[in-house]
Amino acid sequence: MRKRWLMCVWLGTLAWGQAAAPGMPPAQQPSAADTSASVAPGAAVITIVGVCPARATTAPAKGTAAKPATAEKTPAAKSSADCKTVITKAEFEKLLNNLAPNATPQMKKQLAGLLPQWIALSNAAKKKGMDKTPQFEDRLKVLRMQILSQELRQKIQEDAAKISPEEIEKYYHEHAADFEQFNVDRVFVPRNKQPEPEVKSENDKNEKPSEEAQKAKQAEEQAKRQESEQAMTQLAESLRTRAAAGEDFVKLQKEAFAAAGMKIESPTVNLPSVRRTGLPPTQAGVFDLKPGEVSPVISDAGGHYIFKVNSKSEVPLDQAKNEIQSKLQNERMKDMMEKLNSSFKVETNEAYFGPPMPAGPMGGPMRPGPMQSPRIQNRQNAPSPMAPQAQPQTPPQPQTPPPAQPPAAQPN
Repeated sequence: MRKRWLMCVWLGTLAWGQAAAPGMPPAQQPSAADTSASVAPGAAVITIVGVCPARATTAPAKGTAAKPATAEKTPAAKSSADCKTVITKAEFEKLLNNLAPNATPQMKKQLAGLLPQWIALSNAAKKKGMDKTPQFEDRLKVLRMQILSQELRQKIQEDAAKISPEEIEKYYHEHAADFEQFNVDRVFVPRNKQPEPEVKSENDKNEKPSEEAQKAKQAEEQAKRQESEQAMTQLAESLRTRAAAGEDFVKLQKEAFAAAGMKIESPTVNLPSVRRTGLPPTQAGVFDLKPGEVSPVISDAGGHYIFKVNSKSEVPLDQAKNEIQSKLQNERMKDMMEKLNSSFKVETNEAYFGPPMPAGPMGGPMRPGPMQSPRIQNRQNAPSPMAPQAQPQTPPQPQTPPPAQPPAAQPN
């Protein structure tokens, strides 16, 4: 139950520790053979000298009054120097597996370096009674709710992943069109010609144009853009006629770029494996063509497109299984979470909290992050080399000016 929260703390602590010493290059450790398998499960792998092990407490027998702590008879008190806490291989690997089932050897070493400090510091905190304060109890209560919420999400993910081969096959046949792939050629004609660089004399650079001159210049530029658009639109129709007559698409693409003032030696015209999700919705009509047919000119804000379908095939079921599994799992997870989120209703006092929070991606209110002290937040927000790096999002394609080459088909 605690493994996901502990994993966050672990990764955050590692990141904070590394961020505390910027500029220090990582130490180059010599590679050594892994001999951990030869260590017996009961053998000690970590020994913390100076920290007494936590004593197990037993509940009093039924009907017997519990003895106060002061009345408990114990051997002579040991000093911290006489204490030691021993962690066996079996105990360490159980903890490691609960935190990170697929931990690397490096992660195992890092946990071994952090665990003794956690044990020692938490033991010292208990001696000071810090685990008995109202603040600690409230934080523990919130963390418990967070951990249980995370465990529920994990359980939902696991349940959603239980998809039978029959369900996968049924989805494959019911959505056969989604698994068609096409080999197509494409000519892209930019909407406008590339503007020619304006040459200014020294006097023009130093002289500020009048308002009338600026308006006249803007009107002239607007007229040139309209003339350019009309010329490229006519060119697209002409190239489409020639494409339907059987002319080579590479030759036609070079002419389109030359007319637009673009210099690309080997423009890409062939898209060997395009699915219905690989082109924008405005170009979906391409997939209704038969092999050998050429599409009409398809225009959008970026330019004009001419397609020719060379061949059509289907993605085999064996190759589509993982894709279908992932899609069905995501759909089920979404349905389960929406059902849970709709099972309760929240009413807040706006006079106290202010207006409601904006809707989240699942339709419910945006959930605030974990309530933590600034110190913990700073540690967890630091980048960790062990945490997966976030992939940069692809920025939206600009509508104007026209791209320098045909936009690539979207990955399937």
